[in-house]
Amino acid sequence: MATRRNVLFISVAAATAFALAACGATAGKEDAGSGDDGQPVSGLRIMVPNSPGGGYDTTARTAAKVMEDAKIATGVQVFNLPGAGGTVGLQRTVNEKGNGKLAMQMGLGVVGASYTSKSSATLTQTTPLAKMIEEAGAIVVPKDSPYRTIGDLVAAWKADPKGVAVGGGSSPGGPDHLLPMQLARAVGIDPRQVNFVSYDGGGELLPAVLGGKVAFGASGFGEFLDQVEAGQIRVLAVTSEQPIEALKDVPTLTSAGIGLVFTNWRGIVAPPGISDADKKVWIDALTKMHDSDEWKAELAKRGWTDAFVTGDEFATFLTEQDRAVAELLKQLGLA
Repeated sequence: MATRRNVLFISVAAATAFALAACGATAGKEDAGSGDDGQPVSGLRIMVPNSPGGGYDTTARTAAKVMEDAKIATGVQVFNLPGAGGTVGLQRTVNEKGNGKLAMQMGLGVVGASYTSKSSATLTQTTPLAKMIEEAGAIVVPKDSPYRTIGDLVAAWKADPKGVAVGGGSSPGGPDHLLPMQLARAVGIDPRQVNFVSYDGGGELLPAVLGGKVAFGASGFGEFLDQVEAGQIRVLAVTSEQPIEALKDVPTLTSAGIGLVFTNWRGIVAPPGISDADKKVWIDALTKMHDSDEWKAELAKRGWTDAFVTGDEFATFLTEQDRAVAELLKQLGLA
């Protein structure tokens, strides 16, 4: 097997279910508290640009709950606006120019989808708020899969790349697509031969894996923890450099002789043109959330790696990610 080591970073978020009203996602100034008086911030809304149940959704809803529980914010509304790998939500975010009460959960998937979907809206148009977490990927199979080890799977995949379908909870260009493409390349399979089946988030990927619609799934490991504990899904390998605490008996790809390390990330951005005051409200609220004991407990519970940076530092990271993803997608003929 190849020993090349590839590293790429990726992300997700959400909170209390909210139906997107016909009047739009704009919240008036009179609806929102600033938090400057020591009271919880009010009027904040988080958009999740894919379907319920996926990594973005879980991250956003966890963040919103922590802000509520820690009395950082009150009445945080989280809603889903799926479509086109997250670029429907991205376009909506860009269209909401100046709306300082709206933010979008996002990550590597939206970076890639903005290229493969040829979106007119770009992440460079948004206001970066905070990078929140990193999460390793996982290669998973249903409990009755014939593949007992990552070696078993790779052998079958190399023998028939098009016949061994892999599912991912993102569109082409997203993390769940980039992971199997890089894995294929690392084990000597032409990525153009990979039979990749795209699902809109982990909420749609999970039943496809359980139902045997794909031979294996590639996604963030946190998406499958409940099913792993229930014995419905087996994890063949994780993509982190070191073993995952929540999956102690699962090998890393590198320990299995495959030279690939792959890390997803998730963050949150706001529309363009928001005021400095509104940007400060968001960053202050997210920083307080990050520093809370409640958030630290969620990181440990979900196996997320703390990767918190805000403002300009996150903006620089986004620019670097945008460049790296564009280069990789060009190599794959997708951008």
